[in-house]
Parts: sequence; C-alpha cells; structure tokens
Amino acid sequence: MAINRRNFLKGGALAGASLISVPLIGSNQNKEHQYKLPYKNTYVKNSFVAENEYRRMTSNQLEPPSFADAKKILPSPFWKGNDVSIDMYWKAWEIGIGNVRKPQPNSGFVASYLDTAYNGNIFMWDSAFITLFARYGNRLFPFQKTLDNFYALQHLDGFICREIMASGDDCFHRYDPVSTGPNIIPWSELEYYNQFGDSERINRIFPALAAYSRWLRLNRTWRDGSYWSSGWGTGMDNQPRVPKGYSMIYSHGHMVWLDACLQQLMVDKILLKFGFILERWQEIEDIEDEISVLENYIREKLWDDQSGFLYDRFADGSLSDLKSIGAYWALLADVLDKDQLNKLVAHLSDTSTFKRKYPVPSLSADHEKYQEDGRYWQGGIWAPANYMLIRGLQKNDYNDLAFDIAKRHHAQILEVYKDTDTFWEYYAPESANPGLMARPDFVGWTGLVPIAVLIESIFGIQPDIDNKTIHWRVNLTEEHGIERYPYGTDGSITFKCAQRDTIKSKPYIEVTSNVAFKLNVSWSGGNKEVEIPKGTTKI
Repeated sequence: MAINRRNFLKGGALAGASLISVPLIGSNQNKEHQYKLPYKNTYVKNSFVAENEYRRMTSNQLEPPSFADAKKILPSPFWKGNDVSIDMYWKAWEIGIGNVRKPQPNSGFVASYLDTAYNGNIFMWDSAFITLFARYGNRLFPFQKTLDNFYALQHLDGFICREIMASGDDCFHRYDPVSTGPNIIPWSELEYYNQFGDSERINRIFPALAAYSRWLRLNRTWRDGSYWSSGWGTGMDNQPRVPKGYSMIYSHGHMVWLDACLQQLMVDKILLKFGFILERWQEIEDIEDEISVLENYIREKLWDDQSGFLYDRFADGSLSDLKSIGAYWALLADVLDKDQLNKLVAHLSDTSTFKRKYPVPSLSADHEKYQEDGRYWQGGIWAPANYMLIRGLQKNDYNDLAFDIAKRHHAQILEVYKDTDTFWEYYAPESANPGLMARPDFVGWTGLVPIAVLIESIFGIQPDIDNKTIHWRVNLTEEHGIERYPYGTDGSITFKCAQRDTIKSKPYIEVTSNVAFKLNVSWSGGNKEVEIPKGTTKI
C-alpha cells in the first residue's frame, strides 16, 4: 500500500495535445469503456491481448449473501481452548463480505469484487493477496473474479495498471515507473487451481497473464535481462532502497530490483505450468529462456555469500546492504541451492536481523532506518509478506520454522484483535500494536492471517489437486479441525484431529468427505498416506 495515493491521470491533457479514445474492452453495458489518451497513440499490439475475452465481457454484478447465511456455507474451523481465534476467523469474513463492491456503470469492471479497503480503488498487489484467502469462500461467492477486473482493463499492448479507480480509470500512465506491479497475480491463480482444479479458468486467464508478463519483459528490464521497479511498483513503498538523490517511492534509481526479478522468475514458472496444462507451452517458449537468464543472474549477481543474503544491485555493479523481506520471494522462485537457502533462512532466527518480538519485520533490525513502530515498510509486520514467507518455507521443507512464525504472527494479530476488535493494515514489530498510521477494518489483505494462515499453516491443511491429494501436517496438540473444507469441483470435507499428548504423538484423525482423495498426514513423529473414500474414515 502507498503512503499517499494520488490520481495522476486526473490532472488534465498536455497543452496542445488532442484527446484520442482507445477502447480497452468490447461491449460493456452497451457502451465501450474508453481510455482517453491526452497524447498520441503509441500502442504496439500484443497478440495474446486479442484472445483476452475479459475485455469483451459484459458486467456481471452479484450481491453477496448476508453474513448470517454465509456462516452456513463457509468453512467452519474449530480449535479447542482457542475460541477467540475462531471468533477472529468469523470476524474477518464478516468484514470482508461487507467490503464486496459492485462495478460502477460503464467502468469496464466485469465482476463484483472484494474491495482493497484502502481508498476506493482496486490494487493489483492487494487483490492478489486478498484472493489468496478469499478462495476459501468460493462456494459462497466468486471472490476470485475480483482479479477479472484487471484482465478486463488490460491495454492493447498487454499493460495492466496496478491501481485502478472504481470508475475504471487507470491511476498512472503505463510508462510511469510506478504504474504497475508486483507481478504476483499468477500465484493467486495457481493456488486457486490447486484448490479447485478449474482448468477452464486457466484457459480464460492465460492470454491476459502471458500478455502482461511479456509487457513487463519489454518495458521493465535492463539490457542484461534484469528487472527494475520502484517503491510503489514493488508495493513496499518507503523502504530506503534507492541511492541518494532518487525518490524512494517514485524512482527506479537505475537499480536492479531484487524482488521484481524473483517475482518474474516465479511467474515464468507458473505460466509454463499453465502452458503445459493447456498444451500451449510452445507459444511461450521464450519464457524458458528468461528463466535461465534470471536464475543465473540472481545467483551470480544478487547473492552475497559472505552475508548469506540477496540484495538489490546498483548501477555501478555494487550490491545494496539493505536486507528486505522481499528477498524471501526466492523461496517461491526455486532459485537458490540448499546451502544458500540455509543461509538465507538462518536470518529468520537471528535476533539482530529478522527475529524480533513479532515476526517478521519487513526491514532487518540492523538497518539504520528500522523503526519500532513499523513506519510502513521500515520494519512493519505485513500479513502479505509473512504469508509469502511462510508458504515459501513450507515449500522448501522448513516446516517447523514455518509453523513457529505462523503461530507467533497469528498470536500478534489475535492480541491486537482482542484489544481493538478489528484488523489493521500492518503491525508494529516490537509491540502488540497496529503500525504507525495503519488503517483499521483492513480485510483487505490482513484477512490472510485469521483465515488462510489458520487453515494452511497452523492447522496445516493444503490441497494438491493434480495428484488428487490433500496434505495435512498436524502441528497442534489440541483437538482441532474444520468442516466444509472446499476441494475440487464439489468436494466438501470435514477434518477432525483428537487431542494429543505431545507433538510427536501419532494423531488420531476422522475424515468425512463426499469425494474420494488421498490424504498425506505428517507430524513430528512420522507420516502416513491413506486413501480416503466417500463417507467417514477413521485413521
């Protein structure tokens, strides 16, 4: 989120320039949404954009159900002795459902959406994280369609603005250094696919994602293939990353931006997976070349073995000394070897850098700009950044550390929730308080913690639709579980785990399901794989 959002396109046309109307989408409510250019049309069309059917869709406005009805449909967790955590879970849904908005007439938006809860605009960065928890409510409301509005307003050359007004107008010109990013929407779509196996959605979104990724490669790289961005473009607005003389929020600083490189690498691999699912991988073979370029560049140019960390790179070839939580996108990008990963992860247990009273600060504590009140991205605790980091740790089998961070992070949000009865934009790293100037009722991406972190990382339940499997890493010793867990097209599953004496004790589990699947259960003392038929199974 940005400290000071400003709508740059409202400032009027350039002197002497004529207005040129460029249609972004086809017929929408019998009127084309026009992007009015106060300058000459310089679009170079992208062939994938022509396939983007969202640009031709009509608006589909849905009313969300009441929260009372929602409680009968949404997944229902239970955790013995932790009733307030369950209350917090339901409160997050209540606030989130209240933030559903319908498209304004002639905006070009094609779906009702879960609002960012910031300033009335929708944000690419926020919406990707919002849908990462909102997918659990898919049987209630099609929250994933929040992202459809970005696809619908894609430009002819593949560009998608990172912040769009409710009117459908972009907040920035596409060549502004702050105009777009971070490119993480495909990650949300991959997690949605892993939950529900919706290959039809992959087929629909693929052209938009491929076109946007190609636009970034053409317009956000240096000549060596590395990526650049800006404070607003990364979403980590005020981290003091750029050299003196450049704006930390608005400028690219002539730097290689580490997180932009890692995110693009991650997305390239996701798009390649989507390409194989759709048998369209031949159309994006250039992505394989970029994967190789980025992997080599990150390992050779952005990694410092002495400190065991990844950094931004300045124009003179030197590396920054700023340790940012953005480096941990490497866990999802599959770019470092095991020795490098161990060194990177070790900083999460180092009290001088990232192991603070509450996990995980966005800036390492040994930096001169680190602030105990968070000061946005100068140490603030952010639900989306922690979610990325926890999922990355799990992906690389740092499961005990992932659980420790998830539980401590959840505990901080819970402690503040008890005091304030709500959720905040971000939190302080050294006290159980909201961060400086943080916004309340932020569901918004902070819904990740009471919903997704609870289900996936504290309870430890994660789907793998391609292998018709659900993985359950049993972390808790208390009796716990969840009813109406959504899986696949129609699956509704109840998981129950009895109380255990220790974390090494074998869990006794009961599963009730209307679909068959494979359950992979693991715990500190062992693991077991069981075929689950329809009906009730005791393990």
